[in-house]
Formats: sequence, C-alpha cells, structure tokens
Amino acid sequence: MIIGDRLRVLREDKKFSQGDIEKRTGLLRCYISRVENGHTVPAIETLEKLARALEVPLYQLFYDGEKPPELPNLPKRKSADEIVWGSAGKDARLLSKFRRLLGRIEDDDRRLLLYMAQKMSSR
Repeated sequence: MIIGDRLRVLREDKKFSQGDIEKRTGLLRCYISRVENGHTVPAIETLEKLARALEVPLYQLFYDGEKPPELPNLPKRKSADEIVWGSAGKDARLLSKFRRLLGRIEDDDRRLLLYMAQKMSSR
C-alpha cells in the first residue's frame, strides 16, 4: 500500500474531510489531494503533521497493525566517532603530531607532501 492510500484510509476511518486535515495541519487541500492520489511524496515533517492531524502515531502511516511491529535484533552499529580515523588513541596522537608539523612548513612543501601521499595511497 502506498502512503497516499494509507493516508486516505486513515482519514476516512476517522471521518475527516480533506478540509478538516487542511485546518489541522495548515497544508493546502490540493496538496493533501495530490498526496492521497500518489502524485507527490510528502517529507517526514509533513508526515508528522498528518499523523498528528489524524491522531495516530507516525508508525501507523506505514504499518496497519494495532501495535508497532517487532524490531529485528540487529547488531550494534559503530558510531561515526568509532569509524573516523584519528579520533582516538594512538591514531589521534599521530594525527595531532602531523597537524603540528604541517603547520610549520611552507605551502609549496605542504602541497608536495599532499601530492606524495595521494600517489602512495592510490597504489
């Protein structure tokens, strides 16, 4: 079921007109019609407005069960800080040393070092 169909079903179940939703959300009635007919896909913020206007939790716009679906047991992902090289430990100390030393050299030498590093990393 596409999102527009789901919105229409929820709106009709609550016995709201598109005009009622317009008043509750501030969205234009023609926009609501375009969403319901599948001519446009609303942004998440708009979906939040529509869910509030329909007095349903956001997940019900995507799922038609009575309670939220069971979440799968997924492995824990690494955070951005864990992925970034030089953010902690020995790598961070090495990066700090590079920054300090690169700050002391001339621009031409810095460009030469960058060029050499790019060549070495492309092998």
